[in-house]
Amino acid sequence: MEYLTVSALTKYLKRKFDADPYLEKVFLTGEISNFRLRPNHQYFNIKDDKAKISAVMFKNAFRKLEFQPEEGMKVMVVGRISIYETTGNYQIYIDQMQPDGIGALYQAYEQLKKKLDAEGLFRLPKKSLPKFPKRIAVLTSPSGAVIRDIITTTKRRYPIAQIVLFPTVVQGDKAADDVVRNIQRVQKMGNFDTVIIGRGGGSIEDLWPFNEERVARAIASCDLPVISSVGHETDTTIADLVADVRAATPTAAAELAVPVLTEEILRIEEKQARLQQAYIRQIQRKQERFQRVQNSYIFRQPERLYEAQSIKLDQLNQRMHQTLQRLVYEKEKAYTQINYRLQQSAPVAKVKETKQEVEYLKERLQKQIWQILSKKQQAFEQTVQALDLLSPLKIMGRGYSYTTKDEKVIKSVHELAKEDQLNIHYKDGQVQTRVVEIEEDKDGRGDI
Repeated sequence: MEYLTVSALTKYLKRKFDADPYLEKVFLTGEISNFRLRPNHQYFNIKDDKAKISAVMFKNAFRKLEFQPEEGMKVMVVGRISIYETTGNYQIYIDQMQPDGIGALYQAYEQLKKKLDAEGLFRLPKKSLPKFPKRIAVLTSPSGAVIRDIITTTKRRYPIAQIVLFPTVVQGDKAADDVVRNIQRVQKMGNFDTVIIGRGGGSIEDLWPFNEERVARAIASCDLPVISSVGHETDTTIADLVADVRAATPTAAAELAVPVLTEEILRIEEKQARLQQAYIRQIQRKQERFQRVQNSYIFRQPERLYEAQSIKLDQLNQRMHQTLQRLVYEKEKAYTQINYRLQQSAPVAKVKETKQEVEYLKERLQKQIWQILSKKQQAFEQTVQALDLLSPLKIMGRGYSYTTKDEKVIKSVHELAKEDQLNIHYKDGQVQTRVVEIEEDKDGRGDI
């Protein structure tokens, strides 16, 4: 028999692969794994739930992609199958690649994640879980293993807590609305301490309802602390990021929600014992203090307690009497002085003196009035005499007269004309006359 070398066998298989028309162009779908961006050619795996295949994408083909491949992204690829002779591994050489349905969901997941992160929804203050919850609302499928794990763990750890199941659709198109509706129901009922949202593992499509924006916002707006237990430990949903606490498994969610009752009872007993010891020590200290106080001189000779106060009270009484006597003496002295001053300034004498002064001033006022009146009369008479001396009637009494024309006094012959009617005024009457002729003096004066 002729034995083949490994290289010969590998070359034979490689020729078989290269010559097979069914392997020349293969249409493959799967999930990218073990992906790390390299500077030249790209090497990674394409896998599904049961198998994986190595993949190579040369630099020229990779440069033509319109998206950035990422770990976990489901893609559809076109390429040829061949064997790498050095290792003997078969692999696919990818010529074309585009996102598959899961890849699109993954992109939508990343976009929503970035949007909610920019809004700060993931950085909201996380609500603390109650230490000893009474009622826990569980939102999950009634037929799944999640509710059984939670009930089993809770009964084992903290059987006094009540588990209330809200049957919830956790997969499919109606799941997101059902989750939001049940969260609102729990809030509206208002008698729960904690909310657990859970479901088992699955593909990204199965877990997609927990990546919906309305589910994330419903969890964020919930007044109760929410524990998210969706998928396996490696799966991270938007609901996990928004929830107050994330649990890797339903069992872990129950462990986070409730304490261990036996441990808590043990802690209570330990604290009770410590409290009793502290109480006993406190009583002992109080008794010792009471004994010291009871043996004090205050109880044996209680009068010593107020001896100093009694002496001080006597001193204060003495000082008070001295102060009162001094105040009374000062007040009496002030009263005597004020009484003397009041007598010196009695209002009767003051009124009498003021009345005499008024009479005196009245008499002086009358004298002054008569003197002023007399002076005014003398001045009036002198003024009348002076006016009388200047009166035109006095002058006319000595033979003088004045002439008027139309009630206007004539001062010059230039104001007259022949045949003018004139009035000549005398002391005891007037005469009407007519101008016959006018003669003017050489020195400028004229005669009628």
